[in-house]
Amino acid sequence: MASQTLADRYVMTKKLGDGTFGEVLLAKKIDTGDKVAIKRMKKKFYSWEEAMALREVKSLKKLSHPNIIKLREVIRENDILYFVFEFMQENLYELMKDRDRYFPESVIRNIIYQVLQGLQFMHKNGFFHRDMKPENIMCNGTELVKIADFGLAREIRSKPPYTDYVSTRWYRAPEILLRSTAYNSPIDVWALGCIMAELYMLRPLFPGTSELDQLFKIITILGSPTKEEWAEGYQLAAAMNFRFQNTPATPMEQIVNTIGKDGMKLMMEMMIWNPEKRPTATQCLRSRYFQVNEKLGAPVMSQPAPGSIRKNSAGSTQSDTKIVVAQKKSSMSNTENISPHGRPPIEHRQINRNLPLNKTQLFDKLEDTMRSEKSMKTGGSGGGATSGKKAPAKDFYLSKSRYVPGYRPNFGARTLNNNTTANVTVKEGNGSAKRTDWTAK
Repeated sequence: MASQTLADRYVMTKKLGDGTFGEVLLAKKIDTGDKVAIKRMKKKFYSWEEAMALREVKSLKKLSHPNIIKLREVIRENDILYFVFEFMQENLYELMKDRDRYFPESVIRNIIYQVLQGLQFMHKNGFFHRDMKPENIMCNGTELVKIADFGLAREIRSKPPYTDYVSTRWYRAPEILLRSTAYNSPIDVWALGCIMAELYMLRPLFPGTSELDQLFKIITILGSPTKEEWAEGYQLAAAMNFRFQNTPATPMEQIVNTIGKDGMKLMMEMMIWNPEKRPTATQCLRSRYFQVNEKLGAPVMSQPAPGSIRKNSAGSTQSDTKIVVAQKKSSMSNTENISPHGRPPIEHRQINRNLPLNKTQLFDKLEDTMRSEKSMKTGGSGGGATSGKKAPAKDFYLSKSRYVPGYRPNFGARTLNNNTTANVTVKEGNGSAKRTDWTAK
């Protein structure tokens, strides 16, 4: 019997996205009708050995968990490599950007719990992700989330230095911003802390426009660390001719004001400057934030089918997915309130939270602050009472935390390092975040 080609088994329906390493296509499996996401790599692979050495394949072969995306097949055809993944309706960023109300805390708690479950399993099995961000967390509504895109994943036991580009800037841990080459799994925990804040705010917490601006935003809200808190950080800063100013923290309650006490404690611990003092994923799961009378975790029917990846006679590598197929069909037949587009109607995703989303609520002094800064530079009156005065720390942070294309912060009296800023060389990778839909409105 002749080997089946990709076209014999899947029908491509539309393009879902395009990245640095490949493009993602929505497809349908011909014999079962199941939807899948197929990632077509841009680089050519001339042997199976070369393909199987990819970090993404090595990690996903070993990581079978309800909160980690399932790799169903790896196909190499005409030296082009295809990854066949289970299909998820959307990513966490898409889930957030369409909302007109804040998420209930119970929904955020369950999302963070599931991501931590995936991270815990990943870290215990010797891998860390290195590119945690909302776009790499796949969702079926708010009930099920899975970590995806392991293209930058590394083995924890692999030896530093790590010199290649890592993580999207807005979720990048301070040790990476300060050019550490010996970072590890705590960078995933930091990123999740940023994502947790974003779930409460429905906007990024630290949307820096450059590596320097990213540090600026982190310091403005968290305050600068002391040498006692993070001696290695001061060494890293000195190596790149950067100096921490003694900057006080802005109370996080003024920035993320829809979060409870236990959630705030966990989120702040995940964003501790010193990576050695950040809690592990396992320690995070023990937080009082999760000790509630609520059902947490992935739905039972989302459990991936057991089975190892194997190479078949057609030259592809595939996993046994019959159980998953049966479970998905059963799940769909019993699912109510699903819209024609395959996602719950927004009134159900809002649950019972009666808190309308006012996207300018926290940022209502943005224009006044920017007008005040302009007035200080020009010496004009610029608004009477505010003329010549420095903006309060909260307003200063808020005015700089919105991603406005083309806007650059004024590194004046509050600059991180007036004397050495010009000496800092900023490098950006191809994967830098360029989400322009978070613009000021």
